[in-house]
This record gives sequence, C-alpha cells and structure tokens, in this order.
Amino acid sequence: MKNIVILISGTGSNMAAIVHAAEQQDWERRLGARVAAVVSNRADAKGLAFAREHGIATEVLDHKACASREAFDAQLAQVIDRHAPALVVLAGFMRILTPGFVARYAGRLLNIHPSLLPAFPGLHTHQRAIEAGCQFAGCTVHQVTAELDVGPIVAQAVVPVLAGETAEQLAARVLTQEHLIYPRAIGQLLSKQ
Repeated sequence: MKNIVILISGTGSNMAAIVHAAEQQDWERRLGARVAAVVSNRADAKGLAFAREHGIATEVLDHKACASREAFDAQLAQVIDRHAPALVVLAGFMRILTPGFVARYAGRLLNIHPSLLPAFPGLHTHQRAIEAGCQFAGCTVHQVTAELDVGPIVAQAVVPVLAGETAEQLAARVLTQEHLIYPRAIGQLLSKQ
C-alpha cells in the first residue's frame, strides 16, 4: 500500500480535498494508495477533526515544545516514518523545513503554493500579485527542496485577476483551483510509482 502522510497547521481544506478525491476515486483499489495519517504542529488545527471523522490516524507534534527547528524536524520524521510514506504532502503546514528533513523525503515531498511559481514565493502572494498589476494568478504544486518555494513544478492552475478584486477574493478563487489540482497531481504521481 502506498501511504500518504499529510501535514497541516489549520483547517486543512487541501487535505480534505485530497481525502475526498481518494475516497471518490477509490485510490485504494485503483492506485493501491491511501491517506494513512494527518499530522499537525497545532493541537487546535481544525483539519484534525475532519481526518478523524474519515477514519484517518492523526498525530500532533507541537513545534513549541522542541528546543530547535532541527529537533522538531527529527521528531516529525519519526512520526511520519511510522506510517511508511510513499508521499509526504504539505497542505497548509506553516513550518519551514530543515534541509535534512527535506533530503530525507527527497522526491516524495510535495507542497502547494498559492502563486504561479516562480512568481511570488513566500507569503502574501495574492496582495503582491494585485500590487504588481498581474493579469493572472494561480497556484502551483511542486516538489519541496531545501530552498523555499523553488522545487520542480508538478502542476499549475491559472486564475485571472479581476478588476477591483481584493486579495481575499482572489485567494478564495485560487483556493478553489488548489482543491482541484492538488489531488489530481498526487493521483498522477502515485500512478507512476
């Protein structure tokens, strides 16, 4: 079985989209894959309840309880490795990962970013796109590397920037596309494994 471990920090809407796709498209039968666990660095992450309701193992590892970023990542790797992951999927996991952690899961670590990378890595992507006068925005699924938001691109979706649109409105429209392309990209990667 190809196990997927999803890391979240909040509501987990992308995680939920992945879980729904796995259920609706019967990934277990078709791809020999399943979402095995959802791990959060925050005990109050709302996505944990969703995962539990869908029979998915959940774990919490508080980054504030660790002495360093390296110590947290080492403990996180131990939690993840208990589930023997084929893929580790970042879905709103608001932590910058250490190079050692990224190297451990090289080729198996995915992220989704709310811009058309390489444009606007980091935070506040929608506001930055509007301020730059972009006609298009979007989202990118990419492999994670030690450098933030620059890994090989797996999939992208484009959304037009509408006249007078706020960053919040653009973010909502981009999120709709995230929920479509992330599960699709994961399914395609799993079908090649």
